[in-house]
Amino acid sequence: MKTRLDSSKTPAHRSWNMSRIRSRNTMPELLVRSLLHRMGYRFSLRQTGLPGKPDIVLPRYRTVVFVHGCFWHRHRGCRDATMPKSRQPFWLKKFEQNTARDSRSQRALRRLGWRTVTVWECQVLRDPRGVAGRLNRVLRPHTAASFQLILPERSVLVRNAGKRARGSAMGR
Repeated sequence: MKTRLDSSKTPAHRSWNMSRIRSRNTMPELLVRSLLHRMGYRFSLRQTGLPGKPDIVLPRYRTVVFVHGCFWHRHRGCRDATMPKSRQPFWLKKFEQNTARDSRSQRALRRLGWRTVTVWECQVLRDPRGVAGRLNRVLRPHTAASFQLILPERSVLVRNAGKRARGSAMGR
């Protein structure tokens, strides 16, 4: 199975493919939300009044969480942050705009007194326990040493998040 866009596709077919890429309720985002909920944190989703439209907002902790895809937000050193072979000037400009917008949003949030946490897609898919520990250290710095997170195996987390991803579109 090819992972890059096939140059033989028509513009209409390529457009259809791109329209299928989710911006919300992605597998990594559902996993992070599940982790936070299992740890007892309650949160809001996409508060529109905040700069950058954070994926997860924890008002009680004045903290926002961005769940970034490695490809779209250019996770440095990640194997998933590849450069497409076709139309490289377009993609280079697109990626630069994405990263500049991310930086502006995070600076604006910090100026407003919010803490920002970026969770990368590859991190949550490969090491959900590590991500849970990191989130807990940020949100509860005084109790992190005494907190023990009991999570099911990674496969159960991924399977359950996948069910929610498929079911969420049907219920709305």
